[in-house]
Amino acid sequence: MGVRNLWDILDSCKKTVPLHHLQNKRVCVDLSCWVVQLHKVSHACLKERVYLRGLFHRLRALVSFNCTVVFVSDGSIPAIKLSTYRRRLNNGKEVAQNKTNSQNATSLRRNLGSEFSCMIKEAKALGMALGVSCLNGIEEAEAQCALLNSESLCDGCFSSDSDIFLFGARTVYREICLGDGGYVVCYEMADIESKLGFGRDSLIALSLLLGSDYHQGVHGLGPELACQIVKSIGDKDVLKKFASEGLGWVKKRKGVKNNIGRDDTIIQVIDAYLKPKCHSADSDFVLKSHSQYPFQRTKLHHICAVYFEWPSKITDGYILPCIAERDLRRFANLRSTSSELGLNLPLHEIPVKCPVSEIIKSRKLHGRECFEVSWKDMDGLETSIVPADLIESACPEKILEFEEKKLLRKKQNVQKRRPKKKETTPSQAELDLKLQNLMLDDNLEDNTDHDAGDSFERILEETTSMVDAVLNTEKSSPSHADGIENIGWTPNISNTSSMTSNERVSSTDKSVVIDLLSPTPFKPSNTSKFKSSSEQNIEVINLSDSEKEVSPEHKQKAKELRLFLASIRNEIH
Repeated sequence: MGVRNLWDILDSCKKTVPLHHLQNKRVCVDLSCWVVQLHKVSHACLKERVYLRGLFHRLRALVSFNCTVVFVSDGSIPAIKLSTYRRRLNNGKEVAQNKTNSQNATSLRRNLGSEFSCMIKEAKALGMALGVSCLNGIEEAEAQCALLNSESLCDGCFSSDSDIFLFGARTVYREICLGDGGYVVCYEMADIESKLGFGRDSLIALSLLLGSDYHQGVHGLGPELACQIVKSIGDKDVLKKFASEGLGWVKKRKGVKNNIGRDDTIIQVIDAYLKPKCHSADSDFVLKSHSQYPFQRTKLHHICAVYFEWPSKITDGYILPCIAERDLRRFANLRSTSSELGLNLPLHEIPVKCPVSEIIKSRKLHGRECFEVSWKDMDGLETSIVPADLIESACPEKILEFEEKKLLRKKQNVQKRRPKKKETTPSQAELDLKLQNLMLDDNLEDNTDHDAGDSFERILEETTSMVDAVLNTEKSSPSHADGIENIGWTPNISNTSSMTSNERVSSTDKSVVIDLLSPTPFKPSNTSKFKSSSEQNIEVINLSDSEKEVSPEHKQKAKELRLFLASIRNEIH
């Protein structure tokens, strides 16, 4: 619980900072507070161990930011807290009953076989598998956390017990939220001193007035009046006044009842906050807890399989990207420190190898620029996504290498996309023009009937080839579907049997069709045996790009043209 109503008093000093605020920091955690928080949030039975799963996700988030975590657990129960503790736990279910006067007792060991103690034991095992060290406090865990923080052995403390400030903590993280836009709720003692005018002594005085785990407080005294009383005395003198005069003088305050408890407990409460029983900063216990512990992958697989029923692949998918990102942040810190010392070594000359193998592609995650990278010597993890600014600080050479490869691939893709020359089928207009040129060839003008027949036979052969070409292309390209009609023939097969070759030429000339999409028609020479274009029967066929399908009339005309050409060939021979 801590001090009654103290969080409300400190609310104006509360600030919310992003989760990455904890990057590269060392924090100590009041483990009991975290387990209680997670168990309350989950509302699940202990068998499901949802609280333990929540603890796992908290730790992996902090691991990815290279935030070093130290678990601190409660030791024995302080004698001054026994009455409060037994009342809270419903007449001593967690602690052994002791008829000895709590004033004379030093402390009582906790029942390590209780349900809550088993939860703490499981949390420690999970933390150790993730490389988290554990420090068992002598008495109060929040007191040990505060000492580590006040001695600058950690950057902050995680606790929901407000009395951690009374033990000397300077930076306290009350809440942590994961997910998109993750954050922590932070309180700084410097803000409390500057905004509210309360130092550590003033907060202890508030606990005596409002009540805490160590003192019942003054009945009927609210937080506003308590703050006024403490401020009126001042931070430097408030504890001296309380220790020398007790709380009897508070009776004179309007609205305060007389039930204020025994004054001889005040000095014990003050000493309990100012001189808590903790491991000293230079003790072996503290030094051991600040050692770097390795990540135990096999042990983590076993714990997650037993408690969460996760296969190893699922566990690796959760934790290995975080471990890889942590290692990259440590490498970035190494380069930064080396640079500050004037050692700007190239990437390949650094004794510690960069964990990133190469950058695969650019990515964007939750609106943040990132890179997908492949890792070196990371068993079970090939690729993952990391922030772009982390790559920039750790290994900018990899970004330059990636950009060069990207530019090279772009050039290669441009070369591959260059269009190839395609074999094109002559357009219908070109076929029409070629046919007309063949028909009006000047060789027909001066040759004998025999020569004319040979030339005309040549014309027939070429015309037949062109018709075949059109008919063949109509199957593969809809744009040539109307090619038959555009050849320009409209034969009447019934009248060709009694005609001579020359008459047939003259007759067919009358029905020549001019394609409106073709180039300007030629002008025949004066010696041509064919009539001028002004005397011709011109059948105009409208060629449109939208006509893509072969009509039955087109097919019929192609058939008639073939028969007509065949009959002329037979007459010539």
